[in-house]
This record gives sequence, C-alpha cells and structure tokens, in this order.
Amino acid sequence: MYEDIPDGLLTALTYGLSLAEHPDWQHGSPELCLSVNSTNVIWAHAVGFLAEQLRGTCPFSYGSTINFGERIVPESEMTAFCVFAPMVLERDDYLGIDVGVPGHEGHDVINIQGMYPIHEVERQFINEHGLEAFWKSDWEPTDVLRRPAI
Repeated sequence: MYEDIPDGLLTALTYGLSLAEHPDWQHGSPELCLSVNSTNVIWAHAVGFLAEQLRGTCPFSYGSTINFGERIVPESEMTAFCVFAPMVLERDDYLGIDVGVPGHEGHDVINIQGMYPIHEVERQFINEHGLEAFWKSDWEPTDVLRRPAI
C-alpha cells in the first residue's frame, strides 16, 4: 500500500493472487491494483481480501464485477468493484511482466488488473450492458464518495 502515490491517491497492489491457477489465465496471471482518493486503508485491505477469497475462482478479467456484499468502507455507499486496466500505470508497466527466474522466462507472467469501486446499480448496469457502456458515462474512477453514474 502506498499513500499519496500518485498525488492524493491511496494505491494498493496485491501479491499472491498470481500464484493460483485459473483456466482463463492463458496469457499471464493477475495481481490487483487499486487507486482511490481516500486515506482509509480499509480500501487496500478489501482488495487483498478479495484476492485471497476469490483466488482460483474469479478470473479478474476486464469487465468482471465483484459484489463485496456490503459497504466496502463505512463512509462510502459503494459495495462492488469492476476490473479494468490500472489507471496509474503505463501499459508496458502492467501487462506481460515476466517474473520467471533466469532460464525460465515466459513461464511466470503477471498482468496487473485495476480494481475500481462501484455502486451496486453500476455493477448491475455493467453486467447487463458491458463495461464499455459504463466506462463512457460521466464518473470519476478514484472518487469513492461520488454518486452513482447510472
């Protein structure tokens, strides 16, 4: 977890999710990245909790939505996450990261997936209409106190 990186955001990265296996992980295994405009570390713990609980069962692929089942933090009404490219990293820094030992390159590849807190109504909208339709709506991905965009 990194406070104020980038400026004003709390950023968290998981480690360990990629050690599991999932049939959808053909071109690398995911780790998760969350960046929110908050100082509440519960956001970071929530993403770590999901990585641990859903390891091997959730693909964490772009467009996936994850129902947290309750408010993620008390001050926010958000109860879910959607998965897409991380907004605080450049493409070369989040796709195809080879962590294999010398001589075994290409065997252990990680792709960092962005986790975006969303409202339940937005989760339902994404599941019905797709992530692209939601992504084009008027919303601020780092604002955890925003009203629903849908």
